[in-house]
Amino acid sequence: MDIDIGALFASLWRNKLRILVGSLLLTALAFLLMSLVSPKYRAETRILIETGESVFTRPANQQADDRPVLDQEGIKSQVELIGSSDLLKRVIVKLDLAKNPELSAGAEPSALSRLFGAVGIGNNPDEETRDDYILQSVRDRLLVYNVAASRVIVIQFSSKDPALAASVANAIADEYVATQQSAKSRANTDAAGWLQPEIADLSQRVKDAEAKVAAYRGSSDLLIGQNNAVLATQQLSELSTELSRVRANRAASEASAQSVRAALAKGAPVETLPAVMASPLIQRLRERQVQLNNDIADLSASLLSGHPRIRALRSQLADLNNQIRLEARKVLGSLEAEAETARLRESQLTSSLNELKKQSSKAGEEEVELRALEREATAQRQLLESYLTRYREASSRTDRGYLPADARIFSRADRPIEPYFPKKIPMTIAAFVASLLLLSIITLLRALFSGQALRPAANTQPVVAEAITAPVAVRDIPEPARPVVEAAQPMAEPVAPLAADIHEMPEEPAVSEAKEQQAELDTSAVEAPAEAPAIPTGHSGIANVATRLMASGAARAVVVSPEGDEASALTILLVRELADRGVRVILVDMTGSGEIGRSMLDDKNLPGITNLLVSEKHFSDVIHPDHYSQAEIIPLGNHDPAKAMQSVGRLPMILNALQSAYDLVVVDAGPATVVELKHLLADGTELILGVVDPDDPDVAATAKAVYDAKLLEPELLTPFEKEHLRLDSGRIVRSA
Repeated sequence: MDIDIGALFASLWRNKLRILVGSLLLTALAFLLMSLVSPKYRAETRILIETGESVFTRPANQQADDRPVLDQEGIKSQVELIGSSDLLKRVIVKLDLAKNPELSAGAEPSALSRLFGAVGIGNNPDEETRDDYILQSVRDRLLVYNVAASRVIVIQFSSKDPALAASVANAIADEYVATQQSAKSRANTDAAGWLQPEIADLSQRVKDAEAKVAAYRGSSDLLIGQNNAVLATQQLSELSTELSRVRANRAASEASAQSVRAALAKGAPVETLPAVMASPLIQRLRERQVQLNNDIADLSASLLSGHPRIRALRSQLADLNNQIRLEARKVLGSLEAEAETARLRESQLTSSLNELKKQSSKAGEEEVELRALEREATAQRQLLESYLTRYREASSRTDRGYLPADARIFSRADRPIEPYFPKKIPMTIAAFVASLLLLSIITLLRALFSGQALRPAANTQPVVAEAITAPVAVRDIPEPARPVVEAAQPMAEPVAPLAADIHEMPEEPAVSEAKEQQAELDTSAVEAPAEAPAIPTGHSGIANVATRLMASGAARAVVVSPEGDEASALTILLVRELADRGVRVILVDMTGSGEIGRSMLDDKNLPGITNLLVSEKHFSDVIHPDHYSQAEIIPLGNHDPAKAMQSVGRLPMILNALQSAYDLVVVDAGPATVVELKHLLADGTELILGVVDPDDPDVAATAKAVYDAKLLEPELLTPFEKEHLRLDSGRIVRSA
């Protein structure tokens, strides 16, 4: 049976008045119930979590980017703090909510509870549970949540009294801010109390550390000179500088003396040397020498060289030259004395420098210990200064009472005007729509289960299926005339034309008349008496084989075609017959020739079972739709069949996978042997023997081999619907 959609929705139209009246009645009832419900009002207060410090009040060591901003976990923690029992209890006491009739209604014990309490059964609710009842009542009406992606906390409180809803929401927000300020004040006071003894202790430690530094400096003679350096190190630096200067003077004196000595030894004029010319006496003698040369030159113009005047001047010039050389020797002696003095000074300075090096090395070792003591004293001093700064800030905030909370109420609750529950108009409309939908569904279900919206399913043949199994009288079945089977076509001809020829084969008049009588018998087969004998089990024909396969519920059918491709054409007709009856069927071509796949796919050489066996293709690549029916086919494929059969062990797994997806898997094994058939047979498998010519020796040999191997009892598949063939001990015989 199928569902008749038209009849299903026609039942709605027939019952439209009943559905409409029922919906109106349910809507009126819902409106009446909402009118009896006391309205509830909801007020909300919004709190923004932010730092309360400004740029002027922020501590000196806290930067603007270091202000405390809570993350999402911190915001959720504040939400839990607002809904905590301690905070709500303080609000209950502050507003005296214990005397409110609405909140204390659940705290009033019933008469039965009072009676049990009087006789000592149970607890006395007046003494122990009244506060808990009121707290639970407040908590049930309170809703605290955080606005997504923000630092805003919303406090909502609902009540029948709008003024009470607003006052409780504001009181909870005020108490939360006061709690934040109290927590900050307590933390500030605790910090000041902790810092005060720490500062006193640190002051003493700083004093002791500085005393150790001074004592060690005095005991180790580490006097400080200029540039905050140790005196020994500073003297070593100065002495090194003086030694370098003395060495330079000595080298200069030795060089000057060497040049004068070389000039005197060679007899060269010494008056041109810088060291000689620096002497004032040499300069005056040089001036006198120049004057005498000028006088001799002037007198030589008027007097002869032997003149006494010229001779006297020349004598004076010779004495002057001797005197200059004598003075040069004195200069040489002075330079040598100066070099010797510089040499002695250098030796003395070197000795002093070595002594200072030893002192400086010792001072360096002592300075290491001194620096360690100074570092300790400096660290203690800095920590003391930091504590002093924090203590002064904490003390000033405590004295002045300036402790801003990290929360601000930016939207206080006002007295609500309209109730949030019940919304009579929207809820009435919703009740009408819901009742209309509910009654419509009930009407549809009633029409469905009563059978008014059902009709017989199309494309079904219950009479044929029942006729196969129902008992009928054998004597009423007329014996059909045997049709004449034409000669088989050559193997080279395609299978599709052969299948068409077999399907359109003309029947003799006796066969047509037998068909009509058989149809009448099939129609009345349901009403046949139970004690009548059954029809022969060997009755063949494509339609009958399809019916038997559907009735048996087989998941796999293996077709053996001893006559080759001519008999395989019957497999194509069988598969298409099953597909026309709505069976999800797939045909696996394992004939070896591949003619079945080419006939159903219009000669297209597509991948198939051989490609699947060698894992060259997937299932989606080898399954193709039949071009002339709703059936599907896995052709032979384009891989080498001999190599593919080496992986025949994967064939049962492939067939099991196909059986899970299709109603029936038909395997055409062609002229397979008994050994080859064993790979294809399994539980729930039907074996079919395709026969075109019953007298063919190959058919008889195959039937005999199947019988001898004790395989499944095969079903005969022939194109002659009215010819009765059956198997008897592996032999094909015609019914009498």
